[in-house]
Amino acid sequence: MSGFAQRASDLGYAAGWQLVRRLPPGLAGAAFGLGADFAARRDGPGVRQLRKNLTRVVPQAGPAELDELTRRALRSYARYWQELFRLPAMDHDDVRYKVDEAITGVENIDAALAEGNGAVCVLPHSGNWDAAGLWMVGYAGSFTTVVERLRPDSVYRRFVGFRESLGFEILSASGGTGSFRLLLQRLRENKVICLVGDRDLTGSGVPVEFFGERTRMPAGAARLAVSTGAALLPVGMWFTDDGWGVRVHPRIRVTARAEIPAAVQAMADIFAGDIAAHPTDWHMMQKLWTADFDAAEPRPAEEAAAG
Repeated sequence: MSGFAQRASDLGYAAGWQLVRRLPPGLAGAAFGLGADFAARRDGPGVRQLRKNLTRVVPQAGPAELDELTRRALRSYARYWQELFRLPAMDHDDVRYKVDEAITGVENIDAALAEGNGAVCVLPHSGNWDAAGLWMVGYAGSFTTVVERLRPDSVYRRFVGFRESLGFEILSASGGTGSFRLLLQRLRENKVICLVGDRDLTGSGVPVEFFGERTRMPAGAARLAVSTGAALLPVGMWFTDDGWGVRVHPRIRVTARAEIPAAVQAMADIFAGDIAAHPTDWHMMQKLWTADFDAAEPRPAEEAAAG
């Protein structure tokens, strides 16, 4: 990315956080919806990949239905960005209340914390991660997560500052063993860790079957559970008409390193169930399946940091 492009990106995000929150909600929603429809008509590389990904999730869909699913998925993704930019000005108590009214499976978090070894919540790129995180801060006091280091660095700092202002503890994915040690420490303090787990950015993830095809998913969440005895809890998220749906699934039992591949496959199966139920709220616009990568093309870890 050139210096000019990086500066433009930084200014764009800054404008989003400053301007979108000042727009009436209806006007902001209409504007983001129109932007999503324009992106669907433009049919750029990310949109084409999103459509290709949705063919795995909804294989019975014909061309017209697939076009509609793609358009709705882009509108869902636009809604995420609209809410992201508006969240600092939203009533946080109201956000927590709406999540609290819709969430199921909270007893799985309670059981994990009652055991005293912490909880590792692992989730896909679905729904509104930040709204669910805001609820978690209110419920558990705080939580720790790891984020990819975006380019330019100024954009990364804006995202870190935004999420820290909501009460999240943010670690950089480039922190290596230092970040992993801090995650272990938080679990030993009986805290909650939240990690995105449906896309392998290192090329060293565990091979899994996902919607009938081969891909890789990261093993970090399962490794943390094995190392500390923490509960490994898959979480599904989606949008509702006026809020957010969240489901905390029962614990995946993993007690030895040899069990990690099976645990990651179990996690992938649970993700698949939630995504199949809410396909347009899965915001996966990057290549995911092994079949979509040619030998000459970059692996996910080499792609531009887009999350």
